[in-house]
Amino acid sequence: MTETRDPQADAIQQEPVVEGNASPQSEATEAQVANDIQASSDAEEVPQDKAEAPQTCEDIIARIKVLAEDPLNAPKEELDQLKQAFYKIHRATVEAAREAHITAGGAPEDFKVDTTQEEAYKAAMSVIKEKRAEQLREEERIREENALRKEAILDRIQAMVDNADKEQASYNDFKALQQEWKEVGEVSATKQTELWKRYQLLTERFYDILKLNIEFREYDFKKNLDAKNRLCEAAERLSEEEDVISAFHQLQKLHQEFRETGPVAKELREDIWNRFKAASTIVNKRHQQHFEELKQKEQDNLEKKTAICEAVEAIELDKLTGYAHWNEKTQEVIALQEEWKTIGFAPQKMNTKIFERFRAACDNFFNHKAEFFKEMRDGLSVNLEKKISLCEQAEALQDSTDWKATADKLAALQREWKTIGPVAKKQSDAVWRRFITACDAFYEKRKEAGASQRSVEHENLAKKKEVIAALSAINPENITETDTAKMHELIREWNSIGHVPFRDKDKIYKQYKALIDGLFDALHKNEATRKVARFKDSIKEGMNVNRERERLLRAYDNMCNEIKTYENNLGFLTSSSKSGNNLVAEMQRKMEKLKADAEVILKKIKALEEEDKE
Repeated sequence: MTETRDPQADAIQQEPVVEGNASPQSEATEAQVANDIQASSDAEEVPQDKAEAPQTCEDIIARIKVLAEDPLNAPKEELDQLKQAFYKIHRATVEAAREAHITAGGAPEDFKVDTTQEEAYKAAMSVIKEKRAEQLREEERIREENALRKEAILDRIQAMVDNADKEQASYNDFKALQQEWKEVGEVSATKQTELWKRYQLLTERFYDILKLNIEFREYDFKKNLDAKNRLCEAAERLSEEEDVISAFHQLQKLHQEFRETGPVAKELREDIWNRFKAASTIVNKRHQQHFEELKQKEQDNLEKKTAICEAVEAIELDKLTGYAHWNEKTQEVIALQEEWKTIGFAPQKMNTKIFERFRAACDNFFNHKAEFFKEMRDGLSVNLEKKISLCEQAEALQDSTDWKATADKLAALQREWKTIGPVAKKQSDAVWRRFITACDAFYEKRKEAGASQRSVEHENLAKKKEVIAALSAINPENITETDTAKMHELIREWNSIGHVPFRDKDKIYKQYKALIDGLFDALHKNEATRKVARFKDSIKEGMNVNRERERLLRAYDNMCNEIKTYENNLGFLTSSSKSGNNLVAEMQRKMEKLKADAEVILKKIKALEEEDKE
């Protein structure tokens, strides 16, 4: 059953009773019930299940305008949630605009908040408030008019009762007045009990002193008894109603009908009332128990949300000193935010407070993260300046013919390069290519100076072409274990071959690299497909989806960090020597393997998400 907060839950503390043909001893209880029933009828309806949460400020304003069409039935809980969601989205939008303003070079004090959406929101909410106030005033005016009409009816009944001994009272006139009384709508809560007491007293006096034909009187009592028996049966069936809220509201309508039904024979009045009261007690106890369980559920939700707040607040921000640390904790905070969404409402008086606490903890975390990354960006700029200086020094040496001295200086520059921290990713490749190009230009010229090396380089070129031909013969569509072994053997052979002529180096390597990448991509795709298929089977065998998703996300982050490490390390190596060429190729192979494994993990995560949706 959907958990909703019934506004009548706190208003009615005891089981309601009707004021029908009760015994004199029940007068005080009946007076209390009149107030309870009136409070119930004036209370707001239980809000229905909420629609899917709006995603933008425009959606929220549109929803408020829809609710404004029927303001009295607009659930307060939904309005509170819309207000909360609006200001959450609005604040996020403002903060994003502020950050964009500052990032673009604007001064913080020059930033101005766009209040257009907030003004539209307030205007939409004011429509609901104004309409609700206007409708409430109109309803109160009608209730006051109804009270006056009922007082007039009671005066006419009073006159009939007062003159009953002087002249023959008209039974039909009395029944007409009763019908007229029933047709009058609701009256003010402050007058309900008083009017009903007077009506009940006059009705009983009329029947007690009126000299009617005994058969006619007994017929009327019997008809009223049948009607009240049917009301008792209807009340007793409500104990089987699954929706306890609906059962409670239906009971209030039965109480109204019971009160407005005429009296029964005096000897049966207490029995019929006790039967109806017993059925009412069962319904009211179920109603009370439902809200006690709802309150306990809300208290449990508060404890869960408090634990989440404590988990975010417990993060030691001063110990997060690297990208990996921040990314790991960011994933934890996001996971806690997702868990928060699955928890229902806390008690009304604490619901907003606990949300504000959670939001403050998350804001504090992400504000510190933004500050950390800003400081890191500043450090990246300093590192970029240092590396550009090394590029300029290497470029000044690339045309030197003092082979020994220049090679020592370039080696020193390369060692210094390794001591400098990273730069921004979008600039890392470019500055590294500039530096290594200057270094390689010198080394290539030095190699070309050794004429004896040329013939060897041409022989190496021929050997590498043979390796390329052998790789080309392997069918990427059907790579066997024999082919895989052959590929590794050809890679070792390629790495064992020395340098080729400088003008052919890039061309021959691109051919080789394209073939190797294609074959390994095909090999990895086949293997990845098998891994993902086995993983999907394991999901169907009862895997814990949430726990596996968290494990895969951590593994994926670790692989991404390891790939970045390989990329940085490759920037510190040179392929100008045979050993350097072998190391670069091996690191590149490992890095490509990691990328393929990371892609498999992404497919597994996607499979988990698809299974979770199902």
